[in-house]
Amino acid sequence: MTWRWIPPLTADGQRQMAIDRWMLAQQSGGQASPMLRLYRWSQPTLSLGRHQRQIEPHWIALAEQGRLRLIRRPSGGRAVLHAGELTYALACRPRTTHRLTAYAEACQWLVAAFEALGVPLHFGSVKAAAAAQRGNCFASGTAADLVQANGAKRIGSAQLWRGACLLQHGSVLIQPPEDLWREVFSTPAPALEPLPEWAVMEALQRSARDHLCGGLLQHQELSQSEWGEIEGQGDPAALAL
Repeated sequence: MTWRWIPPLTADGQRQMAIDRWMLAQQSGGQASPMLRLYRWSQPTLSLGRHQRQIEPHWIALAEQGRLRLIRRPSGGRAVLHAGELTYALACRPRTTHRLTAYAEACQWLVAAFEALGVPLHFGSVKAAAAAQRGNCFASGTAADLVQANGAKRIGSAQLWRGACLLQHGSVLIQPPEDLWREVFSTPAPALEPLPEWAVMEALQRSARDHLCGGLLQHQELSQSEWGEIEGQGDPAALAL
């Protein structure tokens, strides 16, 4: 089946999350092609998982100072700082609804992309229950995450299911800002070698074509009518905090 590639877009968190929710909704209708996109955030943004209830007071203070925006994702997981990274989102009907199997299969193109960049990745081994105790998504690597040989987490992903339809999106760290990272999480940023964004973007798109979509990846911009659908959605879970 041909996948639809939605070209990269830089926008605020509310718009990006609205597009991701729309992508999942299109799969539920049963007629849309699977979709994939990469995107950037127009300003540093801290996204919280759908069920993450604890919001640190200093996060709110940083938002009030204009240092970052706060947004809630439609998916689960812990807080993610979107700065010095690329975000990916894919929406499809996987061959299985078994969560870990679907994660593993939906991440193979990411593994292949970084292998081509000379940065081998493997799935994390931290239990999900232990990871849930930490507010920072990148503080630990579970079976849903991709880490480097030194244990540093390079890609954190999260899912949202609607029946047999899957939205999976995640943060691909390129060069996270050390100072802001420390302000937000009170820990150093993951020990990752910086990578050129253009090289990561090219490797991800090439790997998606070869390892996710079977060579069938069709570029298609969002149409005016689709933008109308996206902007007409209402989902309090994804509103700015």
